[in-house]
Amino acid sequence: MPSNSWSRPVSEAGADAAAMTDTASSPADASPPPFGVYVHWPFCESKCPYCDFNSHVQDAVDQARWAKALVADLAHYAADTPDRRVATVFFGGGTPSLMKPETVATVIQGIRDLWTCADDLEISMEANPSSAEIAAFPDLKAAGVTRLSVGVQSFDDAALTALGRRHDAQAARRALVGARDHFEEFSFDLIYARPGQTKDNWRQELREALTFAGPHLSFYQLTIEPGTPFHKDGVQAVEGDLGAALFGVTQEVLGDAGLPAYEISNHARPGHECRHNLNIWRGWDYVGVGPGAHGRLALAEAGGGTQDWGTHQVHNPERWLDLVESKGHGTAKRRRLEDGDRPEERVIMGLRLDEGIDRARFRAQTRRDVLTLIQPSKLAYAVGAGYVELDETRFRATAEGRLRLNGLLASLLAA
Repeated sequence: MPSNSWSRPVSEAGADAAAMTDTASSPADASPPPFGVYVHWPFCESKCPYCDFNSHVQDAVDQARWAKALVADLAHYAADTPDRRVATVFFGGGTPSLMKPETVATVIQGIRDLWTCADDLEISMEANPSSAEIAAFPDLKAAGVTRLSVGVQSFDDAALTALGRRHDAQAARRALVGARDHFEEFSFDLIYARPGQTKDNWRQELREALTFAGPHLSFYQLTIEPGTPFHKDGVQAVEGDLGAALFGVTQEVLGDAGLPAYEISNHARPGHECRHNLNIWRGWDYVGVGPGAHGRLALAEAGGGTQDWGTHQVHNPERWLDLVESKGHGTAKRRRLEDGDRPEERVIMGLRLDEGIDRARFRAQTRRDVLTLIQPSKLAYAVGAGYVELDETRFRATAEGRLRLNGLLASLLAA
């Protein structure tokens, strides 16, 4: 089965990316490595029954207070990373398009004040297709957002009701027209492998999606996560063969339309990949602020060299806010990553990509070859079975390998 659950990746998904090449993939390249900032806005108008993200429904939010706290938390991390050059920013959630445009502008200006930023800084934001949010699109663009990702999820009203979404299909269509009117770079999400879905009606839904599509689309397989209302209500995921067939239909229809998959769940026209997520899948550093956000940072050690750290923000929104205001940051954990932790994570992330893992980049990031993490006998089997491809420059999962990526990774990385 494809390992693309309904959940968006680290953030989501492209603006003016340099095709599928990495300007910082070689140790000899003088270009600074890409560095990203993820901002988590934890509030939603309602909680979807399939959602296991850190999202909360709250009647009133003091946005000025939250903007100040987010900038303060960013400043805490900027003190550790003063020489980094921010290439991408991603506002995820929750529903970050519920942020007032002035809140968004304050956070963006804070990032620009704290770090040097790329001239072509990509600033992505997730949005829902409500009337209020559609009306805010031009102001969000004026605040600095360059790329919008709309949570459509389906063009079928019955499916939207079953998924607990507040919008209908017509609102989704209006939102995509609005996104196209105001953003050169925009994307939207659809959820597939829904109860009762067939290959034929999914193919029809994909064809409708293409009539509204911009340069990027994301498709997430519905999985029933523990603790969600769907799980408590006994909603059943589709059986494996049908899920794989629906995944195959997605690859076929989108590939024929000139939107090939560059990652398991993400399709784009060449040059329009989401740079923020692409950089994270390629293993570069990023700061994560806001309740529950994660980050990955390689920081200089006093005795020379660098040490990889994983950061995790306090989960509860009010506790996070109180902690930032009292201590200047909302970090719950700052964990020193052991020698194999970050390299293994880079394998897991990199094999999601159609391009796979650039071996020179991997060596520059980890000071070891990617094959030192792979069981030789398991690698030989995976190559022979046609699940992975390997040469001197690249290690990648094939289409067949990505279809069964969870099992493939468990095998390749087994101790």
